Amino acid sequence: MTSLNSAVLLTIVLSLSACATSPRENDPSQDLGILWVKHSAEYKAVTAQTYRLALKDLQRLKRDAFWNALTGPTSRPSPLPPAVILDIDETVVSNVDFQLTFERPFANHKLDEWSSNYQSLAIPGVVSFVDIARSMGVTIFFVTNRPCERIEGNEHPCPQEKTTIDDLAEIGISADSDHVMLSGEQPDWGREKQVRREYIAKTHRIVMLIGDDLSDFVPCVRKKPAGACTIPATEESRIKALEKTREFWGNGWYILPNPMHGSWTSVR
Repeated sequence: MTSLNSAVLLTIVLSLSACATSPRENDPSQDLGILWVKHSAEYKAVTAQTYRLALKDLQRLKRDAFWNALTGPTSRPSPLPPAVILDIDETVVSNVDFQLTFERPFANHKLDEWSSNYQSLAIPGVVSFVDIARSMGVTIFFVTNRPCERIEGNEHPCPQEKTTIDDLAEIGISADSDHVMLSGEQPDWGREKQVRREYIAKTHRIVMLIGDDLSDFVPCVRKKPAGACTIPATEESRIKALEKTREFWGNGWYILPNPMHGSWTSVR
């Protein structure tokens, strides 16, 4: 075989190999991030580890009346009762099966319809965390960017709220409309979660934030500005936000892995 033929054969073999192992466009069954969340023991270990570490710190942060997860240490103790804010999707409830099966492109109603027809799956570690936190006298709030959208034939202004509360109930976490806050539920509650965090802070001392996305902790991290944000986020600005808040990570702020979707994709 000539060197030219060998080179051609090698190119063909490499091309076939790439076709066999590379993710196919719009085929979620080939997405390694989704498959890792669905099947790996490592994913379950990381989430359980995160919640165990958060629970270990909760007693200390609850006891320290000078601590606030939104501002850091304060000069005066707060008289407000302690609370923890959790995101929902990929933080409390896993949507990995939805990610594997829904027809692209994504639309909000697709997730709501799927959630209404399938049993919810809990993120490993979250149920025991919520149960123990509540037994300690800590109030749990759920702040999600599932949107309130009208549905034809349904008079409720936010039918997605019931779906969300039902999802939580299915994994063994009780919640009500006062503690589950969706995007658009009130006029100024857009996709920028900072407004809702500050709303909760009026009545509670936020001792801990738990989420899977940078937006669950800091504002203005998306390419498309929302709320009070006026400048599009970039990869660089997101890294700077991370650096500015380094004292909080693992100390009041706890993030879970989500390689499937999130605000990070908006700046790529």
